[in-house]
Amino acid sequence: MQGRMMFQPLLISSLIEHAAQFHADTTIISKNTNGSIHETNWLEVSENAKRTANALAALHLEHGDCVATLAWNNHRHLEAWYAISGSGLICHTINPRLFPEQLIFIINDAKDKAILFDKTFLPLITAIKAHIPLVKNFICLEPFDADVAKALPEVKFYDELISGQKPDYVWPTFDETTASSLCYTSGTTGNPKGALFTHRSTLLHTFAACLPDSLDLSANDIILPVVPMFHVHAWGTPYAAAMVGASMILPGPGLDGDSLVNLIDEYQVTVALGVPTIWQSLLAAAKQSGSKLTTLKHNVIGGSACPPSMLATFRDVYDCETIHAWGMTEASPLGTVNRPKAKHRKLSVEEQAALRLSQGRPPFGVNVRLVNEENGTHKLPQDGETIGNVQIKGHWIIESYFGKEKNSLTEDGWFDTGDIASMDADGYLHISDRAKDLIKSGGEWISSVELENIAMGHPEIAMAAAIAADHPKWDERPVLIAVKQPESTVTEADILDYYEGKIAKWQIPDKVIFVDAIPLSGTGKMLKRKLREEFGNVLLGENA
Repeated sequence: MQGRMMFQPLLISSLIEHAAQFHADTTIISKNTNGSIHETNWLEVSENAKRTANALAALHLEHGDCVATLAWNNHRHLEAWYAISGSGLICHTINPRLFPEQLIFIINDAKDKAILFDKTFLPLITAIKAHIPLVKNFICLEPFDADVAKALPEVKFYDELISGQKPDYVWPTFDETTASSLCYTSGTTGNPKGALFTHRSTLLHTFAACLPDSLDLSANDIILPVVPMFHVHAWGTPYAAAMVGASMILPGPGLDGDSLVNLIDEYQVTVALGVPTIWQSLLAAAKQSGSKLTTLKHNVIGGSACPPSMLATFRDVYDCETIHAWGMTEASPLGTVNRPKAKHRKLSVEEQAALRLSQGRPPFGVNVRLVNEENGTHKLPQDGETIGNVQIKGHWIIESYFGKEKNSLTEDGWFDTGDIASMDADGYLHISDRAKDLIKSGGEWISSVELENIAMGHPEIAMAAAIAADHPKWDERPVLIAVKQPESTVTEADILDYYEGKIAKWQIPDKVIFVDAIPLSGTGKMLKRKLREEFGNVLLGENA
């Protein structure tokens, strides 16, 4: 017997409709590419999204076509974002920091029919235009600009395009498993791969993200998504903010520490989300300016492991709870979130701090297991010690990559993440490393993450990356690549001495190399592949 409850498909358009009806006057602040501030609200975002949907329909874009966005976090991008997916098109968010060859590949692979872009990225558009023949419409997310029009004569301007449209668009109803958006992996090896999300997977992910045991978002919050909208939907925050009716501060291209501190203080931000490299610059700027970030109640750190020193600084200096999370493009991206349980109140301060360093436990909707080897099926114990390959399955986990017929799962239906971790009985995941970043010295594994976390605890180190360098005797040995704090006089010997007593002696790096900067990916992750290419041979010829 079937139930007798009403059925409505889970569609992204329902989020913006809800926000417009019940949170119409909730403020959204947008920092534009020219540095100006634009204030809007959920009702205006909804109305402009409908105008944009009408404008896209007038361009003869059809249901299922891919429409690309090459833009920062701003109000026009947000409006277009809802217009594209809500109307049955596929929103393809592009990472502008990819190489031109990769941009050309993913635009052609997605068969994008239109590109909406910020003026910042005009040089990219003009450089690749001849190589993306399927794109028929170029829309600049700005008012009319003579310089843009001169460089790209066929360009249309967003403000002009929607000004003649009415906000009477009726969001279509279709199957909830319809594709909604497309994100490509960073493609550190080979071409990027596309993850094609559905309306259903996105809505379920949004429900999970808002939960108190997850990112804990509500209509009381003022959210600053520092993580870009082209990085797995800014971790889903534009969807979550609409679902709960939260206010948003969209930071535009200014992601430096000073700009972020100013936004947090001026607009009383309560929740901010970003990768560790972003928070390093923010903490330095807050210290320099004397800001206490008084309204910031919690920040979310993902993308890579959070150094213990950073978590302690947020807690002890700024009274801000750090939510350590883990995920990936293929998981929409939420996989685990570190929120304590009631029983953890009994732990000592030191034990609670140690717990918060893990990447947390999965919310309902995701399952996680450890297996003995990549694509293996022998499940390992959840004892907090045994290390294994992390595999996941769930309502918003990828099944196969866009354009690929081959299933990407194991024989028994799990997705192998490429991460190495331990997991305790409560499901708290402690990521040791990416499988490709583990250092194998004399047959024993060394975690690059652990080496980096220790180095980052030194007050004179601003950033650190540990890599495997070839060694004539031990095959591989760890080498630390580090960036000093301004005016620091710290030496290699100082850093090596700092490791004493914190890690087994044989795991201490063989060498410390100071550099001015560590290369970062478009999502703020350290590009260890480039570091290995540059420094992977520094130990050859040296004696162990």
